Amino acid sequence: MVSRITKDTRLCISLSGRPSNIGTRFHNHLYEELGLDYIYKAFRPTDIEDAVAGIRGLGIRGAGVSMPFKEAVLPLVDVLHDSARAIESVNTIVNDDGILHAYNTDYQAVVDLLAEHAVDPALPVTVAGSGGMAKAVTAALRHSGFTSGTVVARNEATGRALAQKYGYTWRAEATDPAPGLLVNTTPLGMAGGGADSEAMPFPADVVQSASAVFDVVAVPPDTPLVRTARQSGITTITGDEVIALQAALQFELYTGVRATPEQVRRASAYSRA
Repeated sequence: MVSRITKDTRLCISLSGRPSNIGTRFHNHLYEELGLDYIYKAFRPTDIEDAVAGIRGLGIRGAGVSMPFKEAVLPLVDVLHDSARAIESVNTIVNDDGILHAYNTDYQAVVDLLAEHAVDPALPVTVAGSGGMAKAVTAALRHSGFTSGTVVARNEATGRALAQKYGYTWRAEATDPAPGLLVNTTPLGMAGGGADSEAMPFPADVVQSASAVFDVVAVPPDTPLVRTARQSGITTITGDEVIALQAALQFELYTGVRATPEQVRRASAYSRA
């Protein structure tokens, strides 16, 4: 982190229902390595409208937006860029002289990771969840050529709407999904979630028969879903991979500096240490 904080130090923040230190450590590590006069701090807002007003009113440079605020901030920003407008979900706010610009870097991170892990787009895909992250993931899946899919969500209104938008089907429960790519966009498996910390969105036998598993939960990176898949030798994509890529894109939006792949790897390793 910066050795001295002055009136010129630029502040970036994150807004999350369950803040972690991963993003904080990632961004502050890069600020220090690159000699940038920035500092990053995580917050758990009690009032999202007041929190976003504070970004504008205090001149905060940028904010990462996590569950459950990705959709709630939509009416609170000034400019929706294509990535956020297409999926009606925001994970990044950039403050340019009081004008709040909204983006979704999760979308591009998912596209890149599917390609990096060479997941076959011919596979049928089952997405658990219908919230903000589910929108980013489902849009990225269709962009990447996954045409056969199912959205599993207890909320019929949001589940059906998301499925229909991308030509997928909707189910209320994860009963007998096709053994292709399984994707979790729910908080199940997240640390600090009580009994849900050890829960999975799919039955164990279904996971063990999958071709690939993608869990967007980042804390811990080895969720019950990821552990079950790895024990069966199944290709896995983890939430910490998503967080590193999307954070690198956020970092560039905040600072105007593009970190090298090696710098991103070091920051990611530091953030998880």
